[in-house]
Amino acid sequence: MAPLADFLLAHVPITLPTYLTSYVPGVTPFSTTPTVLATLAAYLAVIFGTQAFMKNKQPHKLTPLFQTHNVILSSGSLLLLVLMLEEILPIMWTDGIFSALCAEKSWTPRMEFYYMVNYFFKYLELLDTVFLAFKKKPLQFLHVFHHSATALLCYSQLNGRTSISWAVIVLNLAVHVVMYYYYYATAGGAKIWWKKYLTAMQITQFVIDLVLVYCGTYSHMAAHYLPDLPHVGDCAGSEPAALFGCGLLTSYLGLFINFYFQTYKKPTAVHKPKVNGVANGKANGTAHKTE
Repeated sequence: MAPLADFLLAHVPITLPTYLTSYVPGVTPFSTTPTVLATLAAYLAVIFGTQAFMKNKQPHKLTPLFQTHNVILSSGSLLLLVLMLEEILPIMWTDGIFSALCAEKSWTPRMEFYYMVNYFFKYLELLDTVFLAFKKKPLQFLHVFHHSATALLCYSQLNGRTSISWAVIVLNLAVHVVMYYYYYATAGGAKIWWKKYLTAMQITQFVIDLVLVYCGTYSHMAAHYLPDLPHVGDCAGSEPAALFGCGLLTSYLGLFINFYFQTYKKPTAVHKPKVNGVANGKANGTAHKTE
């Protein structure tokens, strides 16, 4: 039972071609390596070109457009999150957590469609950086790398059909519901105190991601190459996609932890040594200031 998906299918008067409902390499948009790499190269050219173009110009606020962009991504992430959960939770309930994460049958036709929608979202999210460039905000390495590499990650997992993908995506969608709401609200002038906890939420997401994908990759490798090692069973998906996911998510965790400490854990001020008379400043009944 997937009541929301069934409702949408019954009431949305749109019939999509097969290559937009099922992933067809070479036919579905952004489904070939040259296309993906060219798009990401164009993204880098656009944002750094815009940054250079804006160098001697006043920043553009673009508030209504920016807020609309964030509303679309926050609400779209919420809708996709609910759709994915209502598809995968019955499988988890019936067959158990490991089967939901690793069995080939957990890659259902609907889940594949949701993976595609999530993948297309990654190209829409590239506009985040374009807005930053027009606003003359600094383009941090973490932001640019994360946005471009995540599109590549989703592409690799679609091609590799890694059944564990949904767990990483669900966590990411939950974070994005909150994150894009934050950007929407602050663009309108709201003062939000929990930005630090949003970054902590992202770090927690990557820790959980890594536990899951490392365990799934280990179980796959053990089942195929070292069956005498303790393992639960095979985890479906191609090995290059799994290893790429492990490596990239590990880099995300390191970069976000570094960002957190650089941004929110400012070093405490180092006090200069006190001169004679300040530490024992009662020798003549007065205390002396340090210079």
